Amino acid sequence: MVVESLENPENAEKNPKHMFLFGVLYTSIAILISLWVFPEQASLVMIFLTVMGIFPLFYKTIKYEESKDMQDYEERLLLKEHSRALSFFMYFFIGSTISYALWYVFLPSNIVQSLFSTQVTTILQINGGVTGFSVQVFEVFGKIFFNNVRVLIFCLIFAFLYGFGAIFVLTWNASVIGAAIGNFIRTNLSNVSSFFGVQSVFLYFKTISIGMLKYSIHGIPEILAYFVAGLAGGIISVAIIKHDFRTKNFEKIILDSSDLIIISVLLLLVAAALEVFVTPLFF
Repeated sequence: MVVESLENPENAEKNPKHMFLFGVLYTSIAILISLWVFPEQASLVMIFLTVMGIFPLFYKTIKYEESKDMQDYEERLLLKEHSRALSFFMYFFIGSTISYALWYVFLPSNIVQSLFSTQVTTILQINGGVTGFSVQVFEVFGKIFFNNVRVLIFCLIFAFLYGFGAIFVLTWNASVIGAAIGNFIRTNLSNVSSFFGVQSVFLYFKTISIGMLKYSIHGIPEILAYFVAGLAGGIISVAIIKHDFRTKNFEKIILDSSDLIIISVLLLLVAAALEVFVTPLFF
């Protein structure tokens, strides 16, 4: 009850940047408890514990956003209102991702192998599925986009069935991206140390910054798309639970959710284009 009661939707939307610290805090607590109590299954238990901590706030936020649909807002203003919730969702996700990455970098290698074992396996499967530009670039674009759409549909369905159940999928993605960033940083820091020595602080910070940037270029719009879809599914779910589907405002709720879904698909198009055409120019 203590962790889940630290924040409420109104304050979170007014001060979204605070959720970055909550992302670091919730994931760190989850990691420490997982390593202490369930060391063999820590890679998945830490996800469940993070979700348990943040789910009440996210679900209250979905209910809060659904209540806005029942008010006399124009659609443009309604989307602007939803953007406040999406802002703090994203800050939480970024905080979680950076937290996972830093734990990956600084924990001993034997603990990292146990803590991120499932995430590392997922990363290897993803890297094995797309081998750079060995095939036509638009084929790569299609594979990435439709794979992301599949995840988006899953987020939408999961949110519809469990309120904002998509938070599980997104927390899992945060851990996978964090592990990928952490592995990139850890590998390159090892190379920097062997050539220049640990005293080269500038090179250390440069390596960490590059690791973050490599995945944030396309990762931010991609994850935002999942949050938008999760919000759409969650709003419909709450409306049905509250029996708002029996009112004339349910048509407005469907319209609002449809707009959110369209926005999420457009964001995935942007994310896929960045991943295929922009990120390889720098990394």
